[in-house]
Amino acid sequence: MEMQMEFVRKLPIPQELKAQYPLPESIKQLKQKRDQEIEDIFTGKDKRFLLIIGPCSADREDAVLEYMTRLARVQEKVKDKIFIIPRVYTNKPRTKGVGYKGMLHQPDPEKAEDMLAGIIAIRQMHTRVATQTGFTCAEEMLYPENHRYLSDLLAYVAIGARSVEDQQHRMVASGIGIPAGMKNPTGGDLSVMMNAIIAAQNPQTFVYRGWEVRTTGNPLAHAILRGYVDRYGRSHPNYHYEDLTDLKEQYDKLGLLNPAVIIDCNHNNSGKRYMEQIRIAKDVLHSMHVSEEIRGLVKGLMIESYLVDGNQKIGDGVYGKSITDPCLGWRKSERLILELADQL
Repeated sequence: MEMQMEFVRKLPIPQELKAQYPLPESIKQLKQKRDQEIEDIFTGKDKRFLLIIGPCSADREDAVLEYMTRLARVQEKVKDKIFIIPRVYTNKPRTKGVGYKGMLHQPDPEKAEDMLAGIIAIRQMHTRVATQTGFTCAEEMLYPENHRYLSDLLAYVAIGARSVEDQQHRMVASGIGIPAGMKNPTGGDLSVMMNAIIAAQNPQTFVYRGWEVRTTGNPLAHAILRGYVDRYGRSHPNYHYEDLTDLKEQYDKLGLLNPAVIIDCNHNNSGKRYMEQIRIAKDVLHSMHVSEEIRGLVKGLMIESYLVDGNQKIGDGVYGKSITDPCLGWRKSERLILELADQL
């Protein structure tokens, strides 16, 4: 039987695309400055709180830029207490492998997949966000081999619940030079996540983009708790005080560098009920106030937020409303950020 795979076209390698769409010097300096600040937060030198916030998927550039511009104004108000890393997620995992997979695949959600146009579109959008707002952003590392198309722009990567057990994701995370958040798997087994952190914190040698590569290990690899699903398909949270205490014990037992956790307030922690993110965020802050140990462990929150509450189907045409998971609308998001700053 012949291979059922059509080689459509050869894509430019990241080096070529970066040469074609170079960054201004100001953005290179911005990234360097922000990378250092984020590292200082993870290592405990900087006591500010991280907020990784933004749309479930960055589906259209105009709405994303408007959202980020508003976010930059709020960042200015809370900059002494909160350091914002916006979510600009351009490749989306699909549990069943079908449906919209993000701007990388479809620069226009209503048109056919076009990977070349997608790679260019995501690089340009990340560049425009940085240029217009002074933010460097977070992405999910869904495809490790694509990371280098954006590696000179990103501030943070998350390894998703379905990818965290994969060897290549762990090894690439060990060499990216920015924090890599390892989500607990959908089934909730924390040992899988902890093994991923160990792998990412250690030096690795492997094949990457046709090269034999060596990494030095990533001391900023850390945990993300996102809730889990039991065998009956029911959602369970794992952000409570007891969960955080247990995680701290796991870290202590393993002796890992820079023990840290980011709490994902949506997904199975909220049962995808997006309004719950507000309560969950405040609950985590309460645990931090109760325990100095938890306060040192929890470095920040992850929140799904966009211009308009909820979500919609592709083609419904509501500007700034998620076409993937439901998100917290702008007004509620702004209020929540200001309230969190007051409570920190």
